[in-house]
Amino acid sequence: MKAMLLAGAAGLFWGIGEVFTKVVLHSGKIGPVTAIAVRSTVALPVLWLVWLLVARSGAEPAGWTRAGTPTLARLTLGSGLLAGAGGMICFYLALHAGEITKVKPVAFTVAPATAVLLGWLVLGEAMTAQKALGVALVLAGVLVLTTSR
Repeated sequence: MKAMLLAGAAGLFWGIGEVFTKVVLHSGKIGPVTAIAVRSTVALPVLWLVWLLVARSGAEPAGWTRAGTPTLARLTLGSGLLAGAGGMICFYLALHAGEITKVKPVAFTVAPATAVLLGWLVLGEAMTAQKALGVALVLAGVLVLTTSR
């Protein structure tokens, strides 16, 4: 239940935040890469502060510097470069070029569909008929949403 509430909150924050971003990009006063730079600059001190508070509370391991090279390499490549930089750059460029009503659903459907498939193929998570059907239905729904006139 807690995970779903947090996921819902994340989606709500992202949904509202990206509408603000689209308005800013549409103004023509700021480009997508500048918007990412501002987003990251504002988010970074907040994230470090939250990390510090969480680490001090003991709710999360504080010794990330002792996590080891393979763990930090995966974090840097996967979360930092691919999801953080690559995903944001592509998303903001898409948001600048297209309609939020099409860009956001595509981006936020391809991501979970990819996660379900990689969870199954790479992480060994169960692929059930229900999961496969859910992914297919969501992809179909986004196809209908984004191809409508």
